[in-house]
Parts: sequence; structure tokens; C-alpha cells
Amino acid sequence: MPQRRVVTGRSQEPRQRFAEELRLLRAERGVSLKGLAEELGWDASNFGKMESGRSLGSPEIVEALDQFYGTPGLLLALWELAVGDPSQFKEQYRRYMVLEAEATSLWHYAVSSPPGLLQTAGYAREALSVGWIEGAELEQQVEARVGRRQLLEGDDPPMFRVILSEAVLHTSLRDLRAWREQLEHLAEAADRPNITLQVLPFSAGPHGLMNTSVKFLRLPDGRTVAYTENDLRGELVEENASVELLLRRYDAMRDLALSPAESRKIILRMLEEVPCEPST
Repeated sequence: MPQRRVVTGRSQEPRQRFAEELRLLRAERGVSLKGLAEELGWDASNFGKMESGRSLGSPEIVEALDQFYGTPGLLLALWELAVGDPSQFKEQYRRYMVLEAEATSLWHYAVSSPPGLLQTAGYAREALSVGWIEGAELEQQVEARVGRRQLLEGDDPPMFRVILSEAVLHTSLRDLRAWREQLEHLAEAADRPNITLQVLPFSAGPHGLMNTSVKFLRLPDGRTVAYTENDLRGELVEENASVELLLRRYDAMRDLALSPAESRKIILRMLEEVPCEPST
């Protein structure tokens, strides 16, 4: 079994450290990228991109590599640090995302945009570019955000409930093709057995979370934590009384939301209203 290395002895940048460890482990094992692909069943280009730092891969690939190299948990821990690195996500998400990967169930309320776990690459790219991110940094952040969708698409995904304010469906992208893809993805997600999607209509009126996007995570130890955010900051809420207050507001708001079936119909109706791009 390869000996675990002290992380601080090498690169201190999480993404580079993860790629470096992958290269070193493969060199020690004496296997080519092609051989690695044959052993694990993924395309060799995936491993090449991960070792060069161009891609982080999915948790499934990383877990398979941990098993192959005999480093249980090491690569996955480095992957989590790389995913939580501020070069890809805002610093306040860091601890939240580690907890998110462990959650047994999740509940979200989205005020004005689809939750990151349901965003397409086109949506993420336009939304992130509004913050004046561009070039390679933009593509890294898009890749990292879209990569989080793996959490809901594995063999045993957690249960995920999301309530979308109707404003989400009316805040379209400038790129109509990307907006159509986002609406189609929401409609498809609403059909999955582990996802419950509801729309809170404008007619519901004021409610206790009308200005606050919030996420709840049920953790393996039975605790529930919350994460609230706006455009400027996010806050991880772990104190029981505060979490309970947010949960009561969420439950009250859920009573005002449309049923999952009605919500999907609204998404499909919005999809029909998106004008087709003229042929060129």
C-alpha cells in the first residue's frame, strides 16, 4: 500500500495538490493512462485531464482511484478540498460543500435562480460571468458547479426537495438556447424518483423566506444544518434553535407551493413560451 504523503510537504493550492498526487500515485504504480482506463472503465482522457489539473472528475472516479491505489479516503479528501477551493467557489461555501457531500437528504428554497445542483453548464456560465469572472477561471468554476450534479445522479443519491420561487422561471438568460436547456433540465429533474420539485407561485404572497435562499442538510448523525445566502454572503447555521426557526418557515412556505405535478406543468408551459432562435 502506498504511504500517505503529508499534504503540506507539496503544493499548497488544493487543485494542484490533487493533480500532483494523482500523477505521483500512477507513477509509483507504473501504469499508463490507457492501462488505468482499462482497469477502472473510464476513458483515459478523463484521467489525463485530472492529472493536468484541467478537470477534477467526479466523486465516483475518485473513489475508484482510491480503491485502485490502496489509499482509502486520501484522494477523496483532496478532491473535496479542491472542489471547495475559493478559486472555484466563494470561500463561504467551503464547509457547506463538505457537509453537502455527506448529507442523506437535502431541502432547498431558491429565490431567483435554480440551485447549483440543478444548473446546466450554460446557465452557470452566464450567471457566473455576471460577477466579472472570465477565461480559464470561469470555465473552472462552471465545471466545478456542474460537477456537483453528480451528487444527485449516483447509484444511491440522497433525497432532494427544492422549492423554486416563480421568479426563477421568469428570470431568463440572454442566451435563449441555454435557457431552453435549463428549463428542460428542470423538467427532467422533476421526474426523478429522488427529487421533489415545487414552484411557489407569485400568488402565494409574502412569506417568511421571501428574501432568503436557504438550504438544509440532514447529516448522517441525525443533525440538520442550514445555509442561507444572498449575493454578498453566505452563512452556515448550525445552532439548533436557529435551524428550527428556518425549518418552520420552510414548512409554512411549502404549504403554499404548487404540487410537484402542477409545478412540472408550469415549467413545461414556460418552456413553450421561450421563442425559438431564428435559423441561420
